[in-house]
Amino acid sequence: MDKFDSHILSLLQEDGQTPFTALGDKVGLSPSACHKRVKEMEKSGLIARHVAIVDEHSAGLKTSAFVQATLKDQTEETLTAFEKAVRNHREIMECYLMSGESDYLLRILCEDGTDYERIHKEILTRLPGVERVITNFAIRKVFRRTAVPL
Repeated sequence: MDKFDSHILSLLQEDGQTPFTALGDKVGLSPSACHKRVKEMEKSGLIARHVAIVDEHSAGLKTSAFVQATLKDQTEETLTAFEKAVRNHREIMECYLMSGESDYLLRILCEDGTDYERIHKEILTRLPGVERVITNFAIRKVFRRTAVPL
């Protein structure tokens, strides 16, 4: 990745619908050169996909919960089953295998406390291998970055 690729990525992370003519003007390349570079970055996996970022509050998902999940054991079978299962629930936005006291950290979006109670009863406590969950609720989102620092 050179300085042109880095600049193109920075611009696309701000507005993924920027036309190649505008990209070219901003980075000092032709539109076709920008298009070629973007296609190469997509092919290599550097650009994983193009998405629309939805405002969570506007979509009615006003509560963010951060859940620490501790499993009964850390066998490969248990970890794999847990990781496969969490992917099947759209409320679970992110899942990280952790070091420290808990095995996983999940970020969950829900409407409110009642909706979270449903998620807790119907999803979290039924995930394979779960021994304990500890939940922390966000009071307010200070900021959220979607752009990777380049």
